Amino acid sequence: MTEEKRTKAAVVTGASTGIGEATVRALRAEGWTVFAVARRADRLAALAEATGATAVPADIADDDDVERLLAEVTKDGGIDTLINIAGGARGADRIADAKTEDWEWMFDVNVLGTMKLTRAFLPMLRANGEGTVLNLTSTAGLSAYEGGAGYNAAKFAQHAMTGALRLEEVENNVRVIEVAPGLVHTEEFALNRLGDREAAGKVYQGVEKPLTADDVADVVRYAVTAPHHVNLDQIVIRPVAQAATHKLIRKQA
Repeated sequence: MTEEKRTKAAVVTGASTGIGEATVRALRAEGWTVFAVARRADRLAALAEATGATAVPADIADDDDVERLLAEVTKDGGIDTLINIAGGARGADRIADAKTEDWEWMFDVNVLGTMKLTRAFLPMLRANGEGTVLNLTSTAGLSAYEGGAGYNAAKFAQHAMTGALRLEEVENNVRVIEVAPGLVHTEEFALNRLGDREAAGKVYQGVEKPLTADDVADVVRYAVTAPHHVNLDQIVIRPVAQAATHKLIRKQA
């Protein structure tokens, strides 16, 4: 690979919507080569047409898809940066009412998917000499809350995995970054979690200026474009109205 390619090429997962899509746009605006990964081929195709990214439809929790993705990226010159954004929440049940299928989905996408992508690309990142892995976790992985146990557990696991990876890969000069957003108003997150537009709307009701996908993508862009010796180990980003997970200011209409 040339130096230009080595320092400016990334895989971005979760690229069909929200923070993943915004990150693809942000990195393409910086001139990066970007492989945009998600399951929805139609949305990826539109993003690729708009930005010049390379669309690679794939399910990150599927071993065959991960192998195919690695082969395609390798064939096209490789990457130096892996940005694991794919993830999400399903349900807001307390543990007494937990739905096994919701928990399994959250662990498959947030934990196992992140592990499988990282495991697949680590040899390439090590060989590059200045590799970077950025995991998008959540403040739900730093502080538990009622009704969030499944998502808390998945994101706590992803947070712990990120810390372990940093310790394991420092000798290979692989930089490991965690970005943990609080309340972000995106197109689909709350809707996918709660399954109802009215319920999803109430998540943001009365909150002045929640974070946007572009806000988080700008932080991701900054973290991975900083000089490689600069490691932003953990970045917590919240709207000003959210002083902590349990303290969110809502203004009455």
